[in-house]
Amino acid sequence: MPTSETEASNVMTLRPKGGPAPVVRIRELKKSYGSLEVLKGVNLDVNKGEVVTIIGPSGSGKTTLLRCVNLLERYDAGSVQVDGIEIGYFESEAGLRKPRSERQVSKLRAETAMVFQAFYLFPHLTAIENVMLGLRRVRGLSKQRAREDAEHWLVKVGLSDKLKSLPAELSGGQQQRVGIARAVAMGPKVLLLDEITSALDPELVGEVLDVVRSLAEEGMTMLMVTHEMTFAREASDRIVFMDEGKIGAEGNPDEVLVSTQNERLRSFLRRAGGGRA
Repeated sequence: MPTSETEASNVMTLRPKGGPAPVVRIRELKKSYGSLEVLKGVNLDVNKGEVVTIIGPSGSGKTTLLRCVNLLERYDAGSVQVDGIEIGYFESEAGLRKPRSERQVSKLRAETAMVFQAFYLFPHLTAIENVMLGLRRVRGLSKQRAREDAEHWLVKVGLSDKLKSLPAELSGGQQQRVGIARAVAMGPKVLLLDEITSALDPELVGEVLDVVRSLAEEGMTMLMVTHEMTFAREASDRIVFMDEGKIGAEGNPDEVLVSTQNERLRSFLRRAGGGRA
C-alpha cells in the first residue's frame, strides 16, 4: 500500500483518449551517470500482448532502459508508466516530484518481472523452490498454491523432470529456463528480458529462445534486448534500434532489419550479421 495519502492520491491510472493505454508508456526518459548521459529523451510505448525488441550497439542505453522500467535504476527525468501508473515518482502536495518509497517501488516492480543475462538462482534451493520463493514472499501465496503454480510454469518451460534439481545440477540453458519460469509465475504485466542468451553456449541458445517464442505466441507482453537478430525478426511485433541514448529507428521486423534506409542502422546490421541492409 502507498505510505501516505499524498502518495496514494498519485497512484492513478492515466488513459489516453481514443483507446486503451499501452502497458508501458515511456516519455522523454533521461538517465545519466555523472557526466555521462546514457538516455537522452527516450519515447516508447509497448501495447498489451506486443513483443518489442530493442537492438543496438554496446553502450547505446538498451539495458539501462530496461532497468529504468523495472526501477532497478532511478531515472533522472521524464516518465515511465506501467499500466497507467507512474512507477518511480509521485507529485507532492507542493507540486514537487518526489521518489516513491521503497515499499511502493517493490510493489510496482513486481508488475515488471525481469530476466537477466546471469541466472541469479539461489544455489541452495531446488528449481521449484527458486520459483516458489517470490510467490510466497511477494505474492503471499500459500505453500501449496505456490508449489502448484511453480510446477505449472516449470512444466511449461520443459523442466518437468528437474523440479528437485539444484542449480549446479542444471545446464546453463536449464537454469535460464528456471529464471524465466520464476519471472512469469509472478504474473507480471510485462516481461523484461535482458540478453538472456548471451551467457549460454551456442547449442543451448535454441531451447531458451523456444520458450520465449512460446510465451509470445500465448500473448505475453514483452520488452526485450537481444543480439540474436534472427530470433528478433521471428518473435517481434516491433523492433527498436537504439543508438547513443536515443531511438534511431523503429518499425516491424522487415522495416527495421530488411528495408531500412537509415545508414547508421544499416552499418550496425552489417556488423551484427542481421538483416539484408
